[in-house]
Amino acid sequence: MRVYNSKATSLPGTSYIEVVKVARKEHDKIEKLTKRRPYVKSVYFNKQKIFISLFWPHLIQKKLVVRTERLKLYSAAIDLMRNTRCEPITLFTKTDLSTMTHRFYGITKDKVEYCVQVKENKRSGRKDFISVYRQKAP
Repeated sequence: MRVYNSKATSLPGTSYIEVVKVARKEHDKIEKLTKRRPYVKSVYFNKQKIFISLFWPHLIQKKLVVRTERLKLYSAAIDLMRNTRCEPITLFTKTDLSTMTHRFYGITKDKVEYCVQVKENKRSGRKDFISVYRQKAP
């Protein structure tokens, strides 16, 4: 399995408040490019849109320490979704066969290994960025 080498580094800061300010600035740049839902275009999915608005409600459900860890990888995740050509691991859920989860693996410039999850609805073709977290590639 190939792993994407990101040009981005982990976001600076140690507390949640410091990291969320930088991550929100990054998100706001993307959000200003469109009138509706924010998205990034992916090279792997032939320039199709990956919507990034589901990440924030998912993040709020996590504990504060986990939120901080995941937000530090936000800019690297955006870079990976835009530029990767590496094949993901695709998973199907037993309860809902109409959705697929793609797991892309990457390494930041400062050598942090991480995983990005993108959920795809097979019927509509809609892709949503769900989560990013630290994990080594299998």
